Amino acid sequence: MSARSSLTVILAAGEGTRMRSQLPKVLHPVAGQAMLAHVLAAAPKGERAGLAVVIGPDHEAVAKEVKRLRPDAKIFIQRERLGTAHAVLAAREAIAAGADDLLVAFGDSPLISAETFSRLRAPLKDGAALAVLGFRAVDPTGYGRLLIEGGQLAAIREHADASAEERKVTLCNAGVMAFDGRRALQILDEIGSANAKGEYYLVDAVGIVRQQGGEAVVIETSEDEVRGINTKAQLAEAESVMQARLRRAALDAGVTLIAPDTVYLAADTTFGQDVTIEPFVVIGPGVSIADGAVIHSFCHIVQCSIGRNAQVGPYARIRPGTSLGDGAKIGNFVEAKASTLGAGVKVNHLSYIGDTEIGANTNVGAGTITCNYDGFAKHKTTIGKGVFVGTNSSLVAPIKIGDGAYVGSGSVITRDVPADAMAVERSPQTIREGGATRYRELKTRGKKKDK
Repeated sequence: MSARSSLTVILAAGEGTRMRSQLPKVLHPVAGQAMLAHVLAAAPKGERAGLAVVIGPDHEAVAKEVKRLRPDAKIFIQRERLGTAHAVLAAREAIAAGADDLLVAFGDSPLISAETFSRLRAPLKDGAALAVLGFRAVDPTGYGRLLIEGGQLAAIREHADASAEERKVTLCNAGVMAFDGRRALQILDEIGSANAKGEYYLVDAVGIVRQQGGEAVVIETSEDEVRGINTKAQLAEAESVMQARLRRAALDAGVTLIAPDTVYLAADTTFGQDVTIEPFVVIGPGVSIADGAVIHSFCHIVQCSIGRNAQVGPYARIRPGTSLGDGAKIGNFVEAKASTLGAGVKVNHLSYIGDTEIGANTNVGAGTITCNYDGFAKHKTTIGKGVFVGTNSSLVAPIKIGDGAYVGSGSVITRDVPADAMAVERSPQTIREGGATRYRELKTRGKKKDK
């Protein structure tokens, strides 16, 4: 299909009033991404693949999301709601450029795949004027029926207009279509509004193609793939289908999911080899998990990278901007945000690490807090390599703790600690140069005496 040019027109102008939300319908998330984002990702890409998105007036948020994900897209506004064909023709300028294939899809159908778009285009190469996506409905009530005669699509009959015999047909219209781009405007401009609502319906394109002597065909897909979303209940159903897909893909890639149905993934989650995810884990957008990492139960992870053989949890929260080095460990009831933890770093219990950079092989004791917010601004904490931070310590940013330093338990550190220093800052505050080395010497001697 790459030899043929294409234009995909995505209809995303719906207000989504049945969603009972101020958020435009196509921006509601499925697997951590807007519904529209999934459709944009599935649409053809490349030098000869154009994209047009039709939005409603005052939908700047939708336009912004489109440009963020597909800067190549052209945006058109449907100022009046006069039916699906009218919406497509809002992008007349782009259609008139004359791509070989014109695809029409919907921004509220996030489960459609790139492979389906490719299959839908295939008949156009063989001379069809129109290809319509259909599915076999378990319960076809309310759907338009695809009526086949002689192996070709003869008509799309809306449920309300269908005869008793036609209502027995289970092959239903998904709404997604592909037109021969050279004839698309000729077909679309013939669609009239002689109906009860006075609107221009895309389904009428089938009859017009037949009148013009063209061929209309059906390409079938699964009912799940063409689910349109109009309510929060339908959104939840689509989420369930998407999660099942993502879990299956993760399992097929070699990820160990101990209880798959309890794990929630994002569409962009990436895994290395031999990753293990224990039950009741939520992984949000922007997460990469490297080889051999283990995510223990009851963790919430968003926008972060987990290094090789790292461990997280149980009961840990990893917030955006966090990076765990190889072999690092975030333990139970630990929260990390916008922080870099080097290789072998351990933060095992009941701690908050925010806006912090920690060098390799540092140990952060239980109950340690990096105090990164002073009520007005966030500040950074820098902890060197091989540092030991005792339990129940508060590190008041901005602050730097040098390599090999030792912070005594219960300390409130408000000024920089030099490398290899021992800090026990309470009242009065005490920092002794070289104290960490002296502490280790005494500790070693004590062990020898015990023996």
